Amino acid sequence: MRQIILDTETTGLEPELGHRIIEIAGVELVNRRLTGNHFHRYLNPERESEAGALEVHGLSMEFLRDKPKFREIVNEFLDYVSGAELIIHNAPFDVAFLNHELARADRKQITEYCRDILDTLRLARDMHPGKRNSLDALCERYQIDNSARTLHGALLDAQLLAEAYLAMTRGQESLVMDVVEAAATPGAATEAVHGELDLVVVPASEEELAAHARQLEEIDKASGGACIWKRLEAGKA
Repeated sequence: MRQIILDTETTGLEPELGHRIIEIAGVELVNRRLTGNHFHRYLNPERESEAGALEVHGLSMEFLRDKPKFREIVNEFLDYVSGAELIIHNAPFDVAFLNHELARADRKQITEYCRDILDTLRLARDMHPGKRNSLDALCERYQIDNSARTLHGALLDAQLLAEAYLAMTRGQESLVMDVVEAAATPGAATEAVHGELDLVVVPASEEELAAHARQLEEIDKASGGACIWKRLEAGKA
């Protein structure tokens, strides 16, 4: 499965008011693995950014003036995203801008080119209701290093979002599952699980066993004789 983690920076918040995309970036995942096939372009928006937007991304018109316009890179962009699932944080915002730019370039809406669109902000809110779910909050929650994110930048944000998305959707994977998936044949998979895992078993020392027994006695006393572990050890459960 091919997925593109996508992010944009814009001159403002409302495409209906003529605001434009000034930076667009994509990071490719194939079967949940980063491929290194990135897409990144700065764009000349043909207008100034609002002051609030400029504070967020720091991309001045002086810097953007000699960059290509969206219509000049639209074919390259569509070739990159076509057929993939787009993964976007706060997808309605970026999709509105993409559709605005595509319409100006006489192209169809983005959903006509991409298989599906996943909004990671909505996913995060479903997983962590009532908590902050910004990209920075996700990086903190999943221990992703975002120290380089002093300003918003489409490529860096897409790379961070890719890590956050993989962390959010990792599920109950285990080392044994990884070994089985890597095996070439069903027979090799069975052998990997039952015969090739070299597990080291370290028995508890006498001191550790004594400390364990004392801990169970304290739990049993505090619970009024309801310590399930002591009952199991005594064979009464």
